[in-house]
Amino acid sequence: MARVFNFSAGPAVLPEEVLAQAREEMLDWRGSGMSVMEMSHRGKEFESIIAKAEADLRSLLAIPSNYKVLFLQGGASLQFSMIPQNLMGTTGKADYIHTGEWAKKAIAEAKRFGAVNVAATSEDRSFSYVPQQSAWKSDPNAAYVHITTNETIGGIEYHWVPDTGSIPLVADMSSHILSRPIDVSRYGLIYAGAQKNIGPAGLVIVIVREDLIGRAPAGTPSMLDYKVMADNGSMYNTPPTYSVYIAGLVFEWLQRQSGLAGIEQHNRAKAGLLYDVLDRGGLYASPVDKADRSLMNVPFRLRDEKLDEQFLKEAKTSSLIQLKGHRSVGGMRASIYNAMPMAGVRALVDFMGEFERRHG
Repeated sequence: MARVFNFSAGPAVLPEEVLAQAREEMLDWRGSGMSVMEMSHRGKEFESIIAKAEADLRSLLAIPSNYKVLFLQGGASLQFSMIPQNLMGTTGKADYIHTGEWAKKAIAEAKRFGAVNVAATSEDRSFSYVPQQSAWKSDPNAAYVHITTNETIGGIEYHWVPDTGSIPLVADMSSHILSRPIDVSRYGLIYAGAQKNIGPAGLVIVIVREDLIGRAPAGTPSMLDYKVMADNGSMYNTPPTYSVYIAGLVFEWLQRQSGLAGIEQHNRAKAGLLYDVLDRGGLYASPVDKADRSLMNVPFRLRDEKLDEQFLKEAKTSSLIQLKGHRSVGGMRASIYNAMPMAGVRALVDFMGEFERRHG
């Protein structure tokens, strides 16, 4: 069966090389006589898998030695609660920047633990831009500042790093982590659900500065305490072993792409090709300010919405799937994560051109 070009926002496309390697190792991981899914997480085989995955991630992101890397469960959504539970206790306050649906969910959860100051929002223009820091109304007593550096639904991306001084900057990077180099030292905590650029859904990676660990209040459940997880090397309980294994294969694949500098060039070329079509005018339009457009999630609209269903139907016939926009905003969305090949984006823009010739 021929594979389609899958533009899903997540769970998302994985590198074919990774899938092929996982298939080859499914029944027998490197002479162990068993699948990774069958391994004890306390055995030397899996210990080597998780250790290498962490080492490769540290290398890719140049993670400083005073940061812990945690492989946890619950996806990014559980971090919406873990972060305030672990970090807000110092002042009982936190700043959040509201840039769309995922920031909104993070804000709602944080309000369960303390006072949330929405220091800035782009709601006035349907979350089509990133508020500049000069417009933020920050609380100097905030325990941390939270940003969503790429909004999967709205297609906006921070292409700059806020300067929050001595207040830790916390970032949800779920939908663009590993798409380009970042300076980890500018952040107090970074978290990312795996199902976009890392691996299977369910795994979340947390990169947290050591001085922010150990702040959870008494009574915090062990599974929600960063110190417990860090002290036990992400294995206080059974971790999502197969997801960690696939993530490790993805990290190795990224190294073969010349690392994050190499994958960034690839991603900019893909996004540029698609945005060029949207900027020509005619049938298609982008709702996002050019300076804040995501390289990973590209929402767009047909100027005649009556053609939406026809567009999706014909796209599927052309093996281009998962292009329907999120139900909260409508329209179309092409998620072009690291593993989406240039051939997929070319196939999409060719289809868009042909569709416009027939229906525009």
